[in-house]
Amino acid sequence: MKRSVAIVLAMPLMLGSVYAMADNHKGHHGDRDDCGGPRADHGIFRSLDLTDAQKEKMRSLRESNRDTMREQMMQGREAMQANHDKMQALMLADNFDENAVRELAKQMSDQQIDRRVAMMKKRHDMLNILTPEQKTQYKKLQAERQAECMAKWKEKSGE
Repeated sequence: MKRSVAIVLAMPLMLGSVYAMADNHKGHHGDRDDCGGPRADHGIFRSLDLTDAQKEKMRSLRESNRDTMREQMMQGREAMQANHDKMQALMLADNFDENAVRELAKQMSDQQIDRRVAMMKKRHDMLNILTPEQKTQYKKLQAERQAECMAKWKEKSGE
């Protein structure tokens, strides 16, 4: 039972670590940009022949989100540190408090969900700037990019 709870607790921490590492690579060029990195859609949007008005709306959305994102990143780091401290205290305690571990694991999962929802909302707002034809083209380009990335990942993993 303790092992199961430890795994449940470790999973959000691991996901949080991946999130933090991804934040540290913003602006990094290479596979991350082409295959799911923070700028993965950038090249696709360039291929869509956006109008000047659409480009301005995209730029405005990115700029309006910039300060909010910085604030959320700081809060996210502080929350991760606080969660790490709580986890350490629970792990070093004389007695294992399963309820406290479950509560911490739930909090950490909820924080991850909140970050994911915010990210999807921003992407939704950007995609809704597109015309129906551009959305169709976007889906096609996205599917092509995904197929390329899967091939790269398989090649890297030696499959």
